[in-house]
Amino acid sequence: MLLLPFIEIDPLCYNKQQVLPANATVILLHGLGASGHDFKMLPKSLNLPKDASIRFIFPHAPQIPVTANGGYVMPAWYDILEMTEIRKINEQQLINSVNEVHKLIQRELDRGISSERIIIAGFSQGGAVAYHAALTFPQKLAGLMALSTYFATAKSIATEPENKAIPIQIYHGSHDPMVVEAQGRRAYDDLISMGYQVGYKSYPMEHELCFEQVADMSKFIQKHLL
Repeated sequence: MLLLPFIEIDPLCYNKQQVLPANATVILLHGLGASGHDFKMLPKSLNLPKDASIRFIFPHAPQIPVTANGGYVMPAWYDILEMTEIRKINEQQLINSVNEVHKLIQRELDRGISSERIIIAGFSQGGAVAYHAALTFPQKLAGLMALSTYFATAKSIATEPENKAIPIQIYHGSHDPMVVEAQGRRAYDDLISMGYQVGYKSYPMEHELCFEQVADMSKFIQKHLL
């Protein structure tokens, strides 16, 4: 099975006292024009307990032309046709990326990780893929974290009932100029209208992560994986 390239960080790489093999996984997707390397220091920053046995996977998006950026070739999970508040995107490419994320989840299942011990997360464009990937996976997942992102397929997604009760947490910057907070709020409202239980937290930041947010992400991970 061909897989996206990715960075994989096992517990021993960020928790020197941990000697047990991984028994849970967090898969986190980067944003437009970035790579999985953006998050390789995150596991240490989360300050997880010494008995945490969580594997982190940070995939790299393929290099494709992005229409909204003048056709420039860059790492992207899908083409953005117009960088408007309600993004116009190539939805089939987003679905293709979702299928690649599902392959990574299946790889974890094949390695003995229960689906109920896998969290899917995504930042910005990667978050749009994470929304769709988690809500369409046919086995129960541990949780979904949406970071500074939008729900691009809210009007077209065919969700799986197995993840109707998945814990969802949205994090957004109140000063975000790239994905304005109204987009994060719209995702929240769409999910609530679809019957999901969703948490939302805003931070005085731009299109980025902040220390308070990372601490909150750690709490979410610990709550649902430890």
